[in-house]
Amino acid sequence: MIKPLKWRTASSPAELPLSLERAYQLCDEITCDHSKTFYFSTRFLPAPKRRAIRAFYAFCRTTDDMVDVLMKTEPEARASLSTWRVASRLEAAAQQNPVLAAWSAVREAYGVPQQYVEELIDGCEMDLSIRRYETWEALRRYCYCVASTVGLISMHVIGLVDNSPETYARARTAAIDLGVAMQLTNILRDVGEDLQRGRIYLPQEDLRRFDYTEADLWNHVVDDRFRALMRFEIARARALYAQSLPAVALLRPEGRFAVAAAAVLYREILTKIEANDFDVFTRRAHLTFGEKLRCLPRILWTVQRLRP
Repeated sequence: MIKPLKWRTASSPAELPLSLERAYQLCDEITCDHSKTFYFSTRFLPAPKRRAIRAFYAFCRTTDDMVDVLMKTEPEARASLSTWRVASRLEAAAQQNPVLAAWSAVREAYGVPQQYVEELIDGCEMDLSIRRYETWEALRRYCYCVASTVGLISMHVIGLVDNSPETYARARTAAIDLGVAMQLTNILRDVGEDLQRGRIYLPQEDLRRFDYTEADLWNHVVDDRFRALMRFEIARARALYAQSLPAVALLRPEGRFAVAAAAVLYREILTKIEANDFDVFTRRAHLTFGEKLRCLPRILWTVQRLRP
């Protein structure tokens, strides 16, 4: 885990760029440390937008850590999130935390709606009290808050091919679907890890559909019932990837490859889960650096075929 950087407000205008630059550097380190796939994908963005997206990732990661890493009681975590939420609304010049300083500068530069930040924090707050999701619609709402908001904010940073309402509406729908697909992929990969935290994200209605119980989850049962359940969820995720990927063509050209890379590489995690015979209890599905490199020609081919 990255150690927090001691932040100070610059005492003179000449010092501010150096301090803010160090804040961006810290955000880059947090991104590299916590998400190799995201860090790999964002390297294909132009430098200013790469820095902006990684600053946002660091904001997301730090927000999430208040719930899952810092080992606070629920009231303490809620209080921390509330303080963080209020601070996230401040201008960059008023920030005392390096991650907030970098993120606020990005928000101001790209005109990101604060609504998405509020919804992201709402999603992290859900993890403090919600341990089960009865239906897919309920889980989808959670996925929207913690992941689709990331796509929507990224869309504002990367930009669209034009400013028409039709383009924005299509891109927004696709960003939401892609976020849900990527978060569902995370959920399927991390079934065992989340179970250790007392959380079961797989919809209860789906467990019943395949006659698979919570007791089976706790006992790490991988049988035909569990395989059928996982195939069902994987098919749901792949359908979301399929309907959202074409809309990558609506982004500005310099951002398309990075977003397509993130989507395709995350989608490949589903294939890894299948290759591991759906053992998500003792094996964590991931792609090696070499496997990511081998995917690049296919991703490039996919991007070149996309049309707005």
